[in-house]
Amino acid sequence: MNDKFNEECAVIGVIGDAEAANYCYLGLYAMQHRGQEGAGIVSTDGHGMYAHRNMGLVSDVFNTESIARLPGTSAVGHTRYATFGTKDWQNLQPLVANFADNSFAIAHNGNLVNAPELRADLEKSGAIFSATSDTEVVLHLIARATTEDTIVKKVAAALGNVRGAYSLVTMTYNRLIAIRDPSGVRPLMLGKVKDGYIVASETCAFDLIGADFIREIEPGEILEITSDGQMNSSCLLQKADPAFCIFEFVYFSRPDSIIQGKNVYTVRRALGTELAKEHPAEADLVIPVPDSGTPSAIGYAHESGLPLELGLIRNHYVGRTFIEPKQTIRDFGVRVKLNANSDVFRDKRVVVVDDSIVRGTTCRKLVKMFRAAGAKEIHFRISSPPTTGSCYYGVDTPSRDELIAANHSVEEVKEYIGADSLGYLSVDGMYRAVKGAQSNYCDACFSGNYRLGTPVSTEMKTGNLHLNQPGKPSR
Repeated sequence: MNDKFNEECAVIGVIGDAEAANYCYLGLYAMQHRGQEGAGIVSTDGHGMYAHRNMGLVSDVFNTESIARLPGTSAVGHTRYATFGTKDWQNLQPLVANFADNSFAIAHNGNLVNAPELRADLEKSGAIFSATSDTEVVLHLIARATTEDTIVKKVAAALGNVRGAYSLVTMTYNRLIAIRDPSGVRPLMLGKVKDGYIVASETCAFDLIGADFIREIEPGEILEITSDGQMNSSCLLQKADPAFCIFEFVYFSRPDSIIQGKNVYTVRRALGTELAKEHPAEADLVIPVPDSGTPSAIGYAHESGLPLELGLIRNHYVGRTFIEPKQTIRDFGVRVKLNANSDVFRDKRVVVVDDSIVRGTTCRKLVKMFRAAGAKEIHFRISSPPTTGSCYYGVDTPSRDELIAANHSVEEVKEYIGADSLGYLSVDGMYRAVKGAQSNYCDACFSGNYRLGTPVSTEMKTGNLHLNQPGKPSR
């Protein structure tokens, strides 16, 4: 069982360049960390739309031949980790729909907390769904916005009915539209590539293809870019308080991406610095849990004056599936990905730094591995606060019952994982590292403050769902 928060999704769109589909492919490759279950690209040459989608990693889904079958100067792409809807081919994005005299492709990062209610209402009125993702709900709402005379107004009217997190990239035959929800929960960036423009979830996608970063899409902004390079920004969505996902800084975004003008690596190193101030340890060295714990471990080591050692070696070539031995090997699932270097641990007091503890099962196995490698003392340090709540805004997280910190004290978690000490970064320390006000972020997974509302039930497939009011934590 995975003991990390699973990734979200990545979206990308390019307009005004003959290499649009190829740029989307490369951008998705750069953002593969945001989802590994499936990927897709839809392109247009102004006359038709051409799609290629499949399950698997970006490099497995696309090749030279499949990219060649995606002509045109505009394209949108998506790489997926299922946070809502079943994990099958029908839910791969971008989704494509035909209505009136136009075709429409859409890619979505985030979750709509009232999607099941909207879906139930649409089905009662005769709508037919081919997938189970909440993105298809948005498509139906757009198609039914018949009183609006432009695609931008149709999109705005549709999104006026939804509640939750969304960074959307949509495409018609002659325009690309990027939309971010009014609270700006998920990231979305604008860049310039040769003769065209690009929007993507992270700036690391721009770096790979040599695009210039222009700015972030603002919360509540609908940015329309036409095929002839005209750009129009509007804010037709209802205003809301900002609530950017703080976990983008803690774990999800790639370290070399820029968010809110901040380099993610620099923020993660600062998280480690604050962690060392709050939870020092009498130890001989600092060990990161790769890869996500490495920047914070560097910050911890620098602040504490302890040497940093790579005592835990990661196998970078493990796919999502592997052939397990017929005879059970103890802790095989962890050992196939991570292995302790005994020469580093032997007779040492070590500080082990990771970004989070979800269920605690992996940490428990790591501590056993470190003791077997000869460690004298093991002091676990976590560069974020205790994770006590599930996410309903686009992150695939366990239920609250499975989150160890939601049901046990720090001392109990320490005893469970078998460490000599355990320290979490405080909420205040996290915001000191981010250098931002808590009021501008969503930290519901730490605080229980679900500012965009929550589903009362997590039985997302039934459609029998009601919402708590925004701002009230789910218990």
